[in-house]
Amino acid sequence: MADHAAGVVLAAGAGTRYGMPKVLADDGKWLRSAVLALHDGGCDDVVVVLGAAIVDVPAPARPVVAGDWAEGMSASLRAGIAALEHGSARHAVLMTVDTPDIGAAVVARVLRAARGAPSGIARAGYGRRPGHPVVIGRAHWPALVATLHGDEGARSFLSSRSDVVWVDCADLATGADIDVNPGP
Repeated sequence: MADHAAGVVLAAGAGTRYGMPKVLADDGKWLRSAVLALHDGGCDDVVVVLGAAIVDVPAPARPVVAGDWAEGMSASLRAGIAALEHGSARHAVLMTVDTPDIGAAVVARVLRAARGAPSGIARAGYGRRPGHPVVIGRAHWPALVATLHGDEGARSFLSSRSDVVWVDCADLATGADIDVNPGP
């Protein structure tokens, strides 16, 4: 069986601190960048989780709508994982839309680490700060989903484990998420 990976762009939020849904930021450039990073970084399938704003997603991605997006990131992540359940992906590569400097090299590095790890779990780090992408092997998807609540993604799941491979990517990107709109 091939070791397929699927990317999930978490882009359903309203972006209240940013002033608009981040999926719309920079005229959609952040979204295009995230899809390209996942696809070129090794993901055979890419889903974009939408909610507060429904937009056309760039090829080769496919849209998934989280009807309960207002619940927070947990709803988006549940919708993204559910969209992968019937596919052949053995790893889910999770990324938020508001980390536009993360490129394919970061995704490929973290995915490679997850594929080589007994746990199948890896996450990018930038110096001492954890970040995206996060890669989770298929065997762990039910446990991940069971931990999801409110406006928190995989944080509880990851912090409860001692087998998450830390992959330093500070040489490739800042990994910074953008929460505040700098304005015109």
